Amino acid sequence: MSNTKTFLLPDLGEGLPDATIVEWSVKVGDTIRLDEALVSMETAKAVVEVPSPVSGKVTKLGGAAGDIVITGAMLAEFELDPSLPQRAEGQDTGHHHGGGHAPATSPPSKSVGSQDPAPDAKVVASDEGGAIASGEAAPQTRTEVLREDSGTVVGAMQSSDAVRSEQAVAVGGVRAMPAVRALARKHGIDLSLVRATGGDGVVTMDDVKRAAADGSAALLPSTPGRGVGGEGSAQARHSTPHPEPSSALRAPSPEGRREEQRSTLSQAGKPMRTQPPGVAASGQPEQLKGVRRNMARVMADAHAKVVPTTLSDDADIHAWAPGNDITGRLVRAIVAACKAVPALNAWFDGEQLMRTLHPHVDIGIAVDTDDGLFVPALRNADVLDARGVREAVNRLRMQVEDRSIPASELAGYTISLSNFGMFAGRYATPVVVPPTVAIVAAGKGRHQMTPVMGGFESHKVIPLSLTFDHRACTGGEAARFLKTMIDDLARAS
Repeated sequence: MSNTKTFLLPDLGEGLPDATIVEWSVKVGDTIRLDEALVSMETAKAVVEVPSPVSGKVTKLGGAAGDIVITGAMLAEFELDPSLPQRAEGQDTGHHHGGGHAPATSPPSKSVGSQDPAPDAKVVASDEGGAIASGEAAPQTRTEVLREDSGTVVGAMQSSDAVRSEQAVAVGGVRAMPAVRALARKHGIDLSLVRATGGDGVVTMDDVKRAAADGSAALLPSTPGRGVGGEGSAQARHSTPHPEPSSALRAPSPEGRREEQRSTLSQAGKPMRTQPPGVAASGQPEQLKGVRRNMARVMADAHAKVVPTTLSDDADIHAWAPGNDITGRLVRAIVAACKAVPALNAWFDGEQLMRTLHPHVDIGIAVDTDDGLFVPALRNADVLDARGVREAVNRLRMQVEDRSIPASELAGYTISLSNFGMFAGRYATPVVVPPTVAIVAAGKGRHQMTPVMGGFESHKVIPLSLTFDHRACTGGEAARFLKTMIDDLARAS
């Protein structure tokens, strides 16, 4: 066995070509043991912890916090320590490393329209850059086939086939889940100053949110690029004086003007361009990461594959009784329209020109966050009552906010809803994401003068926009779908 090992970033289970480093659990020169936490990586849907594939000394890291690493690129290099436990060459973990040659028995990758994605993805890292496995361990009939290469797989306990999943780990003396560390980094929170309320002293999402609200654990401005809750921030608290009041509160002087010039370092501590390019520009270019990076890919793919057409109209809700839930009523109206015109509650395969009509209604609810757009699926909306819809929507929003939503809940919906009117806007041309064929968008409600017998009345209306893939359904079907929604929304309750 070679005395060095290069660990390549594996596919983290979502078919994405890259992932973003959130936080290293080690630094160059540290000694790490097999299966200990190596790094937290952010993908489009989750922050996952990648374990070490070996025991030994860390000699090189493939990037700093915030850097994007391409799947299959070097993530870390190690100098093996023969005195520490290593993965036995013949040890069976139940997962193949997939280093460039997937076995014939490997399951096919799931598309966005897959109905049965793995409910709980587990991290199984490979020094060959292989895929992350999910779901149950391989059947025993595959054991002999996989035994030869399974020695390069990490992420399973040395004494069994159980695979490690995301858990709270201690970095810099602070125990927290990777997603919590990502949230702390986003808000500039020093985790070592946060009061932990979780079991065994674990810092929770709520702890970070409280600290962000009261400002009690903010990182000092002199510690850019430090790991959240790591040694760097702890040392800075003891060695760095409190910052002076903002220069915006002081009368500027010639000396002060020089001090107020922009730093040559970015917020990540990296050199920035200080001279303007040939054309005027403002701001600093930055790569999209995580959710926003995936959103950009999805939108570009949808633009290339869909033939969109949009219909718009207003739904008169003057007859509504007090207490109606707008989101609940929109969901009910979509369900009624899907039953009346099934062509829009469907998936479409543009390459094979095949359409799949669904007997159930799973509505993708667009949720806007600072990190980007999430679309969790409201499952079986056609059998939920108003209370069930509200409880399910609240649960999905909370899971999105906490970044605890399973990847399986972000795929497989049959039609989409964007209720952008809670912010602003009247009509829209929302984007249809394949394999779905339709999305409903609800604008901001308004009052308008409506002719009635004997005169005019002020009625409240909700603007509706329906975008559909014209390859999969006709304009007449879309118009009847929208008419059914308008009629359902016009009912008093």
